Amino acid sequence: MRVAVDVTPLRLTRAGTARYLRNLLERVQPEQRLAFGGAGRVAVLARELWWYPLELSRFRGGDVLHCPTYYGPLRPRIPTVVTVHDLAVLRHPETFPRWTRTYAPRAVPHVVRAATRVIAVSEFTAGEAERLLGVPRDRIRVVPNGVEAVFTSEGPRADGDYVLAVGTLEPRKNLARTIEAAGRLGIEVRVAGARGWGGVEARGSHVTWLGDVGDDELARLYRGARCVVYPSLYEGFGIPVLEAMACGAPVVTSRGGATEEVAGGHATLVDPYDVASIAAGIESARADGVEHARSFTWDETARRTVAVYEEAAA
Repeated sequence: MRVAVDVTPLRLTRAGTARYLRNLLERVQPEQRLAFGGAGRVAVLARELWWYPLELSRFRGGDVLHCPTYYGPLRPRIPTVVTVHDLAVLRHPETFPRWTRTYAPRAVPHVVRAATRVIAVSEFTAGEAERLLGVPRDRIRVVPNGVEAVFTSEGPRADGDYVLAVGTLEPRKNLARTIEAAGRLGIEVRVAGARGWGGVEARGSHVTWLGDVGDDELARLYRGARCVVYPSLYEGFGIPVLEAMACGAPVVTSRGGATEEVAGGHATLVDPYDVASIAAGIESARADGVEHARSFTWDETARRTVAVYEEAAA
C-alpha cells in the first residue's frame, strides 16, 4: 500500500500535533511526504486558500492520503484519512487568532466530511466530530496518542517545590487560573511551553517561564514536580496528562472532557473555571497513574492507524 502523508505541521509547531506526526512517520514510513510553505502570513494564506483545498485535491500519487490535522483537500481524488485532534476552534473560537477563527469554521467541516475515514484521538473528540461536523459515527475510528520512552519515572528530577504547567501559551490552557491557584498556596509555578497567542503571559513573582524545553528536560521537570496542573478549558486529548503520569507525577486536570477520559480515573479532577477548585486539587493530588500511562504506546497508535489506512483504501 502506497501511503502519502502531509507533513506540513512539522514546519509550524513542536507541540502535540508535531509529536503525533513525528511518531507516526518513524513507525509507518510512508512512501511520500507532502508539505507546503512555512509559518509566514503569505505562506499561510497560500496553503489554506490554494494548496490544501485545491492542489491537494488533485493529488493521485498513492493508495491513501493521510492529513494529520483537519486541514486537507475539499474534493480528494484518492481515499483520504483525516485526523481530528480537537475542535476547540468551533467550541471556543474566541481563543484563536482572527484568521484561524474566520477560516477554520468555513473549511474544516467540508474537509472532514470529505474524508473516507476520520481518526479521532479520543472518544470525546469522536463525539465532537459527530455533533459539530455531522460526520457519521461509522466513519470515525478512535486511535489514542501514545507516550514516548523518555517519559518514565526512572531518571533525574528537577529540584525545588513547584507545580508544573505544560503547553503553548494560549487562552484555552487556562494558565492565569493555574498561576492564581498556586499563588494562593504560596507555591512556585514553572511553565514549560512556547509563546503562543491571545496575549497569554507566564507572569508573577512566583512564576518561572522556561519556554519550549526538550523532552529530556521536560521529563526531569515532570519527575520533580509536586504535581502537574493541566486545567485546560478544552482539549481533544491532552498528551501532557499521560507524559506526567508516566513520569510518576500527580496530575490535576479538568473534569468533564477529554483529559478526564485520558486520565482514566488516575488524576485529581477540578472545575477549570474555579480557582479555589484548582487550588484544592493541587493540595490533594496524588500519583497513581504510571501503569495506566504505560498502556498508551506510539507503536499501538501506528498499528491502529495503518489499519485505518487499509480500511480506507479497500
